[in-house]
Amino acid sequence: MATRPPLSLKARAVGYLSRREHSRAELARKLAPHAESPEQLEQLLDALERENWLSNQRFADSLVHRRGARYGTARVMQEAKTHKLGSEQLGELQDRLRATEAERAREVWRKRFGSPPATLEERAKQIRFMVARGFSRAVVGKVIEGADEMLGEDGDS
Repeated sequence: MATRPPLSLKARAVGYLSRREHSRAELARKLAPHAESPEQLEQLLDALERENWLSNQRFADSLVHRRGARYGTARVMQEAKTHKLGSEQLGELQDRLRATEAERAREVWRKRFGSPPATLEERAKQIRFMVARGFSRAVVGKVIEGADEMLGEDGDS
């Protein structure tokens, strides 16, 4: 069996990007061990951005799509900050997440618990779970307080 020649740096980058969106910082970290020099890596990343293969904006959209349905604003923002997005992109991302946080929290709560807490212990457990998922205490409080009304509207669904 013939061995394949090693992939070029660009082929490796395109391979990563074809599987999912990556931030510039994440792609640089993954490609660094394969680059001949930091300059070569920066030139490639610049070229990928120019050719629209690499986009931090698309990465941010992808992050919201992948994580937003399961996690709160705080948790998604924590992950976004590790990808070294610009402050403008982080601000825009945070605004988008906050605008839908209550709706997303209700859906996560409904899937996980589905019924209002009967005891203080259950209430504390539900709050801990939701806060650990990155939802704000204010939103969690509203979701749990509104559980009775929310279930009353839906009927027996």
